[in-house]
Amino acid sequence: MKRGTKRGLIQRAAWPAVALVIVGTFAGHAIAGPNGLFAWRGYSQNLEKRKLELTALQTERSRLRHRSALLDPRKADPDMADELVRQDLGLIRPDEVILPLE
Repeated sequence: MKRGTKRGLIQRAAWPAVALVIVGTFAGHAIAGPNGLFAWRGYSQNLEKRKLELTALQTERSRLRHRSALLDPRKADPDMADELVRQDLGLIRPDEVILPLE
């Protein structure tokens, strides 16, 4: 084989080889990358955990909304206000028993 023939063969094969490497790299990342097909399982597990966390946070938020509604200055619950004021100011006697509303 002549030297020119080898060089021409390498030049003709270089661009398809580069394209094949680039396409292979993208395909590998699409399958095994951090956002690829193999990562979907982890995403679904994280989604379930996040849904449980969201439910717990929504429950806590509704509890806090109810508690803040009891302290609304226009219609405050006297027992709740008395309990909080006495607790914050340290005016609870040792013989008193405070029953939490929760």
